[in-house]
Amino acid sequence: MTNLDDVEALRSGDPQDMLGAVLGLPRDCRAAFDASRAIGDLPTADGATAVLFCGMGGSAVAGDVVRSVFRGRLGVPVEVNRSPVLPEYAGPHTLVVCSSYSGNTAETLASFREAVVRGCRVLVITSGGTIADEASTAGIPVVPVPGGAQPRAALGHLGFASLGALASTGLLPRLEDDVSEAIDRVADVMAGSAPGVPTERNPAKGLATRIADRTPVIWGADGIGAVAAMRWKTQLNENAKIPAWWSSMSELDHNELVGWADRNGDRSFVIALRHADEDPELPPRFPLSLDVARGAGALTDEVWGEGASPLAQLMSLIAVGDLTSVYVALAHAIDPTPVEVIERLKAALAGGAG
Repeated sequence: MTNLDDVEALRSGDPQDMLGAVLGLPRDCRAAFDASRAIGDLPTADGATAVLFCGMGGSAVAGDVVRSVFRGRLGVPVEVNRSPVLPEYAGPHTLVVCSSYSGNTAETLASFREAVVRGCRVLVITSGGTIADEASTAGIPVVPVPGGAQPRAALGHLGFASLGALASTGLLPRLEDDVSEAIDRVADVMAGSAPGVPTERNPAKGLATRIADRTPVIWGADGIGAVAAMRWKTQLNENAKIPAWWSSMSELDHNELVGWADRNGDRSFVIALRHADEDPELPPRFPLSLDVARGAGALTDEVWGEGASPLAQLMSLIAVGDLTSVYVALAHAIDPTPVEVIERLKAALAGGAG
């Protein structure tokens, strides 16, 4: 196991600097929001009856952020479409946001092309690629973000470019205060869990050390907690290269909890992601459900979101999870950046398509 307090060992085990990319999240959020607010000629949200985010993997999380944070403040439904197929309702009164970091994601390209054919109000957020070229040819506005990163490390760019662009369309209210608070809270998380902060005072290193060789199971309250839990799960998959699972409260109390029986939890670590704005019915469920998991042999912990706004609470939870996933990788001497299994799968699919 690598000593997480050996900064030089962390650096040498992370040759493509995924840790640095994660630590840059506050900077990315600010730059993306400010840049997107300066873009003109975006489609209007006037008369829109639905918003549809199309994306896959890390590029789709921007839609999850908007849907979970603002669902109580929007007069139209927001759906995240992780599919090449558009729902039947998508048409001229639907605002379709196509988020593809690379610009070459097959499913998102298919959704984009169909949205154009149907006459939807389309907005593209990308670093380039085929979707940028096709959007330019079709006269579809593009919100550009910097390229060169792994898509999962581009949430600051994609998410906050989406927020800024949607505020410009008139869909979202003024966000400057919420955005500034969220960036400040994320910066606090990064400072408190930076590589030079010792494990005993470093929440992310502490979690990574406790996870050790156990399988993480992430619980989050329906809404922003569930979005954070899904993000933790996928970051642990891609950065730490380990299985991980997530579920939402209170749905998990109607099924998953039954599985925590006997000693089924001996190899698990359950982390509950909490925030101050949980539905009043949910807080009593967490300690009771964690007791059940501990009775099955699981280790457990809670992580609380910071800040007053839902956006700040969500982004602070995401920041802790992103850092924890990288520290889990480095503790096991695993390079967090490559995703070789995904690349092999893509190559196999491309070969089969021929």
